[in-house]
Amino acid sequence: MTNTISFTSAETATTVRATPAVAESIARPTNSGASTFAELGVPRALTAVLAAAGKTDAFPIQQATLPSTLDGRDVLGRGKTGSGKTLAFAIPVVARLAGHRSRAGRPSGLILAPTRELATQIAAVVTPLAEAANLRVTTVFGGVKQGPQERAFKAGVDIVVACPGRLDDLMKQRIVNLDAVEISVLDEADHMADLGFLPIVTRILSATPGRGQRLLFSATLDNGVDKLVTRFLNDPIRHSVDEASSPVAAMTHHVFEVDSAEAKTEVIRTLASGVGRRLLFTRTKHQAKKLAKQLTATGIPAVDLHGNLSQNARDRNLADFSSGGVRVLVATDVAARGVHVDDIELVVHVDPPAEHKAYLHRSGRTARAGSAGDVATIMLPSQRRDTQQLLRQAKIRVTPQVVTATSDAVLALVGDVAERVAPRPGGPGAGNAPLEQRGSGTSQGANARRKRAAHTGGGAARGEGGAARAGGGTGRRDGAGRTEGAPTPGSGRRGSRRGGRSSAQRSGTNR
Repeated sequence: MTNTISFTSAETATTVRATPAVAESIARPTNSGASTFAELGVPRALTAVLAAAGKTDAFPIQQATLPSTLDGRDVLGRGKTGSGKTLAFAIPVVARLAGHRSRAGRPSGLILAPTRELATQIAAVVTPLAEAANLRVTTVFGGVKQGPQERAFKAGVDIVVACPGRLDDLMKQRIVNLDAVEISVLDEADHMADLGFLPIVTRILSATPGRGQRLLFSATLDNGVDKLVTRFLNDPIRHSVDEASSPVAAMTHHVFEVDSAEAKTEVIRTLASGVGRRLLFTRTKHQAKKLAKQLTATGIPAVDLHGNLSQNARDRNLADFSSGGVRVLVATDVAARGVHVDDIELVVHVDPPAEHKAYLHRSGRTARAGSAGDVATIMLPSQRRDTQQLLRQAKIRVTPQVVTATSDAVLALVGDVAERVAPRPGGPGAGNAPLEQRGSGTSQGANARRKRAAHTGGGAARGEGGAARAGGGTGRRDGAGRTEGAPTPGSGRRGSRRGGRSSAQRSGTNR
């Protein structure tokens, strides 16, 4: 399989084509001595885009994989979260497809991601490169209207970055056909291979030509990835970047033991009070929402990110966090694979995660791309054994410390304390009421009366219909209480516009 690039390479790099005996490349490029994108054979049009963004030297995972991927080989790429995997696969996708002509409903490149946030941020990396090669990129995920996605395919798309659920729906509706795909990428492959994703991912990859190039990238390559590798990859080369060479080595881990739930609350509030960006992880959506509101109420503006939010709310909260409008984001694991925000100083595991891979993915939101960062795990005495086992599996060596909110170890992670922001309508953070809308001609009291009348069955037909429509709209957006792409009973059913929809029907549309 040979890669065809229609525009000139910055240098004529000597590409070493690996044989089946070359099973693994650890922390060094296959192309001996190459460290810059130009030396690795990246086309000049793409190196110019990278240089304009201040990127000339490749990270280890990029050095290791680019010679193989640019040569058209199937690759398993393993690198820690934050090691530069996105750019490692974005470059070969664009390089291979450069000069292609868009065809309606038949993309040439496919990138699959497990969450909406990750798909959006992958597209942000791919798009500048694609524009330099005159390629069109679109993103596909659930929780938003399907119409714009349909129109994008009809207009012609070269590269589609998609979550599996919505893409599967579009394939069933024959809006998109994958028979022209030349290169496919599976990002976060271990997560995709979980039981809830494997059937859909298998169905999607089966719809792509067997002769196409396929790349799998992930922080780990277990938990069913071998099933995908055996079925879909042809003589793949495995590239791994070891722990010592990874930029994530700059991450410092802390384990804080507290003696009560009250002490835990105080430690969390203290850790959240610094001036830098903080990302707090909870196990449940309810916890994330509640904690964000509690922090905002105490003068620490925080927003939440989880599967029960509409896509608009997710985008808004993530934008507030990225722009610095709020410094604290409280999230569930849905964000662990989708938040790529620079300069997150501290990640806090409000509760230890259920397993070590979740710990690594959560923690990888800090210390990205060579920068330093801290990770703090808060545990109660009853969680000590599970936490120690989790850290052993994650190969993290750290000595737990018994702390309170005023302990030096805790205060050292806070640094400068941010000025408190009093809660107010329209203020930053979760739980603040929106500013009152004036001039609409309808008082809030009248709205409340109509809703109460609708609930008790005593409202006029107009009032009942309005309440039902409002409920249906919320259901369409907030029914995505799951990770993108997982199968859901009742998929594809449509409810009445007047009467709203059941929760089962709502979840079926938010893939």
